[in-house]
Amino acid sequence: MDVKITSLDHAPPYAKRPSRTLRREALAPYLFILPFAVLFLLFFIVPIVYAIYQSLFRSERNGLGLGAATVSFNGLGNYVDVFRDPNFFSGVGRVLLYGIVQVPVMLALALLLALLLDSTVVRFKPLFRLAFFVPYAIPGIIAALLWGYLYDPSLSPIVKGFSSLGLGTPDFLGPQTVLWSIANISTWAWTGYNMLIIFAALQAIPTEIYESARIDGCSGWRVALHIKVPLVAPALVLTGIFSIIGTLQLFNEPQVLSAISNNISSSFTPNFYAYYTAFGNNNYYYAAAMAVVLALVTFVFSFGFLRVTQRQAGV
Repeated sequence: MDVKITSLDHAPPYAKRPSRTLRREALAPYLFILPFAVLFLLFFIVPIVYAIYQSLFRSERNGLGLGAATVSFNGLGNYVDVFRDPNFFSGVGRVLLYGIVQVPVMLALALLLALLLDSTVVRFKPLFRLAFFVPYAIPGIIAALLWGYLYDPSLSPIVKGFSSLGLGTPDFLGPQTVLWSIANISTWAWTGYNMLIIFAALQAIPTEIYESARIDGCSGWRVALHIKVPLVAPALVLTGIFSIIGTLQLFNEPQVLSAISNNISSSFTPNFYAYYTAFGNNNYYYAAAMAVVLALVTFVFSFGFLRVTQRQAGV
């Protein structure tokens, strides 16, 4: 049998795709990213740049503050004033105290609920998942109004119930209790959200690990403590970072409850203080400097928490 060999010089040409098709395929991923990139630029990057720009100026009024406002370049003067402002740092200290207590309690409850829903003990799991998530679905302002009704001494059925039983009148909005009343609202609202994140991480654990543990004689509690909890540690770190950011940005609850409590001042939290400075005192430039400093403080604490947890995990 004769074998016919074709030289490379006479090989049929390779059918190349048109360059226009290649350009379209190369452009397709960027077109999918474009909507997100535009929104991210408009609603995240641009406000940050504009806030930094505004923080470099100051506004002055002549004639005992009644004249026309003049805007002048102030450099880092607003930042110096922020670091000298006792009201700003008292608010920062207040939210840090709030976070030290509220965040661990909330994440512990979220972890406990997630472990219960992942176990074989609880029935009607979809119903409970929905019930735990509903508080998060309620807008923060509405939730604060609802709890404000429960805290108001003249309207609260809880206060009236205690009084009718002769147990005294609880003061949920007193100087020593108002911070923890706000913490209760945040815990009620965000525990279900964090629970779903942890529960999703539990669902991603291979069932073979549980089967091996049961063969070795591990009880349900030992499986939960020594297998489930370590494997959902990344989810706990994620929820911890989200909680730290939310703590330092605390605003809705103090702003709503300040209408019924004299113990919530305009500088109760740094975010509320920046809002009042901008829209109450019309000092947008100083408020912008406070917002930038608060963003840096939030970044430092979030990054520090991430590094500490990574070091403990050996990453």
